[in-house]
Amino acid sequence: MLRPAILAPLMILAACKPPASDDYLARDEVSDERTRPIDPIASPETEGATWARGQSGRLLYGKPGETPLLSLACEDGTIAYTRYVRADAEAKAVLALIGNGHVERLWIDAEQEDEGVWLWRGRVTADDPRLEVLTGPRQVEATVPGAGSVKLNPSRAPGEFITACASAMALPQDPLADPA
Repeated sequence: MLRPAILAPLMILAACKPPASDDYLARDEVSDERTRPIDPIASPETEGATWARGQSGRLLYGKPGETPLLSLACEDGTIAYTRYVRADAEAKAVLALIGNGHVERLWIDAEQEDEGVWLWRGRVTADDPRLEVLTGPRQVEATVPGAGSVKLNPSRAPGEFITACASAMALPQDPLADPA
């Protein structure tokens, strides 16, 4: 007998919902146009790929003479990382980094490079501990869903680059402080 007593308030509460409305479409725009995501790409071959300084000061990863696969840039104490593969407009994802005893995830968003061309880019402060995944001497695997997995061959160059960027963000000495 206790069961009908519990169900009665629920029935009354359910009856209080307003009915569906014919003008529900007025609340949201409905677009007939749909775009499908870019087809996923295969992981690139990285045999022979290396880290090298670009003319703009960025650290580029790829095969000499070819389009880079990944880059790191130091921008006012921030490491900006770019995966050079086409992305869907305004898409958001996670860059998964596995290697050197770490598993890290960094946000990466599609940013417009040129008219109609979107690339994967993200930023993190140079002293972020998650960047330790790139500072060791072992291979690292960098994956963006749908953009393939890039194997970063062992190198100390990313670690040195990140350390230099982090040290550049050190706070300047107070000129009024007594050095003694």
